Amino acid sequence: MKNIKPILLTGLIATVPALAMAQFTVGDSLGTTDEEIRAAVEAKGYVIEEIEREDGEIEVEVLIDGVETELTLAIVDGVLLSIETEDDDTDDD
Repeated sequence: MKNIKPILLTGLIATVPALAMAQFTVGDSLGTTDEEIRAAVEAKGYVIEEIEREDGEIEVEVLIDGVETELTLAIVDGVLLSIETEDDDTDDD
C-alpha cells in the first residue's frame, strides 16, 4: 500500500502536460472573428501571439506554459482543423 501513492503521483505528473494540450480538440468551433477566437483561446489560459488569415484558413499562434502551438481554423465556420505543437528539440543552434 505504501507504493500506491508514489505511483499515483507519478502518473498524475506524467499526464498533466497532455491534459493541458488536450484543452482543444479538432472539430471544436472557436469562432471566425479575432474577438471570438481571442475569447475562446484566452478562456483556456492560452496567450495569443498572432492571428492571421491565409490560404482559406485562420492560423492562430498561441503560447501556454512555454509551449508554442499553432491552431488552424476553417475560415468559413471557425472549426479547429489541426493542432501543431512546436518541438523544442528541432532548434538549429
